[in-house]
Amino acid sequence: MDWGQAEALAFASLLEDGIPIRLSGQDTERGTFSHRHLVLHDPHTGETVAPVQHLEGASASFEVYNSPLSEYAALGFEYGYSVSAPEALVLWEAQFGDFVNGAQVVVDQFIVAGRSKWKQTSRLTLLLPHGYEGNGPEHSSARLERFLQLGAQDNIRVANCTTAAQYFHLLRRQALDAVARPLVLMTPKGLLRLKHASSTIDELAGGRFSPVLDDPHAERDAVERLVLCSGKLYYDVVGHDARATARTVAVARLEQLYPFPSDAVAALLGSYPRLREVVWAQEEPQNMGPWRSIRHRLEETARATSAGGVQYVGRTWKASPSEGYPTAHHREQDRIVRLALGEG
Repeated sequence: MDWGQAEALAFASLLEDGIPIRLSGQDTERGTFSHRHLVLHDPHTGETVAPVQHLEGASASFEVYNSPLSEYAALGFEYGYSVSAPEALVLWEAQFGDFVNGAQVVVDQFIVAGRSKWKQTSRLTLLLPHGYEGNGPEHSSARLERFLQLGAQDNIRVANCTTAAQYFHLLRRQALDAVARPLVLMTPKGLLRLKHASSTIDELAGGRFSPVLDDPHAERDAVERLVLCSGKLYYDVVGHDARATARTVAVARLEQLYPFPSDAVAALLGSYPRLREVVWAQEEPQNMGPWRSIRHRLEETARATSAGGVQYVGRTWKASPSEGYPTAHHREQDRIVRLALGEG
């Protein structure tokens, strides 16, 4: 099951559980990357039909709308809707995650601060495509660092999933968890159809969302270096030619970034008896991405498990998320991966 299939099954299962769903955003009916097929269009008559609205077992409503290119207005409306309909799962999707900066006022004044100011929260979910794939500075970063900086007092949840099953379980948790909080989700672009990011139906039918995913192929007694990363960079690392020769390196994923899963990370580090090095790898510049917000958490956990300090691997400090030149981007990405695996 790829990303779009897992999402559709999550929606359908929630509708059968009686959870109303409202989804809006830019190109949301089909997904910016044509990964979603919620609404079918007749090219001759212009008529539309959304099969998910006609499920025999569904006992709740499903609304889906393509919203205008006004992030401020759309996100403000959806926040208000989510507060007024606490039983519903309300989602807003940006065409590219970068565009959420057009709604920064709504994020700052309401989404992250509402619980502190007014004891008011919601299940509003932001789907923000994020990932460095050579698409330029306006189509690479959902400014993950901003949301992590704003995360405090258990006000929001921030995640960056790497598999279809993780996404499926996270959507269901967001709708069914008795504790409602806004969710900021970095969604993929290239991973939408990546075979290795897909999941089996059994992985969707069973299990649950895991904030940390361990290396499934690690030889625990041989590992001396643990690389931690989040999102699509994981597949860049494990798919690199240099990975085959890095036999003492394990690569694990941090799927939930806030609230930081301290216990799960501590258990991960403690499961490697010969661990000597912990590396945090990210594709974002050093002043962006997760590093500056989670560094102290990682270092505290590493010290507590006798793993020492944490080494940063990624781009240097930048004023812009990405320069936008594909050749330079791929060269820099290759450098980051090689350093993470211990080369150079």
